[in-house]
Amino acid sequence: MILYPAIDLKNGQCVRLEQGDMARATVFNLNPASQAQSFAAQGFEYLHVVDLDGAFAGKPVNAEAVEAMLKTIKIPVQLGGGIRDLATVEAWLDKGITRVIIGTAAVRDPELVKSAAKTFPGRVAVGLDARDGKVAVEGWAETSQVTALEIAKRFEDAGVAAIIFTDIARDGLLKGLNLEATIALADAISIPVIASGGLASIEDVKAMLTPRAKKLAGAIAGRALYDGRLDPAAALTLIRDARRS
Repeated sequence: MILYPAIDLKNGQCVRLEQGDMARATVFNLNPASQAQSFAAQGFEYLHVVDLDGAFAGKPVNAEAVEAMLKTIKIPVQLGGGIRDLATVEAWLDKGITRVIIGTAAVRDPELVKSAAKTFPGRVAVGLDARDGKVAVEGWAETSQVTALEIAKRFEDAGVAAIIFTDIARDGLLKGLNLEATIALADAISIPVIASGGLASIEDVKAMLTPRAKKLAGAIAGRALYDGRLDPAAALTLIRDARRS
C-alpha cells in the first residue's frame, strides 16, 4: 500500500478543489516545488500530481510547475491532466515523470492507452473518476454513459500499471474514501487499483490496511494532509508496520 500525497495545479499554484469544481478551489501553496519538497522530506515515497488546467484544456498547461518539482525532488512522480496523445506521454516520461495518468482519453480513445502501455510498460495508469457510478471526463465537466468497471475491463490485458479510482462526490470534502466501490472494482479486475477522493483521517489509512482491502495498491491524500487532519508521520508509520507484518 502506497500513500500518495496529491498536488493539484491551477494557475501554477498548488490548490485543492471540492468535488472537482474549479470555482471551489483553495490555494494551499503558491510554490508547488516547495510543497513537493516538503512531502518528500516527510517521508512519502511517491507523489501524485494533476494539471487541473491541463485536464480542461486537453493539453499540458502547468508544465513549468511540474518541471520545477522534478528538479527539486528525487521520489517518483505520477502525473495526470491533459495527457491525450502518445507524443505528450512520451514527452513527460522523457522529462522524468515516472508514470503518466490517462483519464479522458481512456474513455474517448482506448487505443491510445493500449498503445502507450505497450510502448512504455509499467509507466501508464488510467484515471477513472466516477460520478454516481458513471465516468466523468474533460476535467470532470462532462459525465459519460459508461461505468468505471466497463472502462477498466477494456484494459485488462493492456499492461496498464494501475487504475486510479476517484469518487467525485467525496473529493475534497473529507468524507472518507468510498471503499465499498473501490474494493468492488479491485475485486472485479486484475489491474492494481488506487483509491482516491475523500480521504479524511488516519481511520481511512487503517481501513486501507484491513484484509478486505488487501487488493488495493494505495490511496491518494489531499486536503486532509494540507489542513492537518492527517498526520503524515503517523500514517506512514502505520503503513510501514503493516508491510513488516
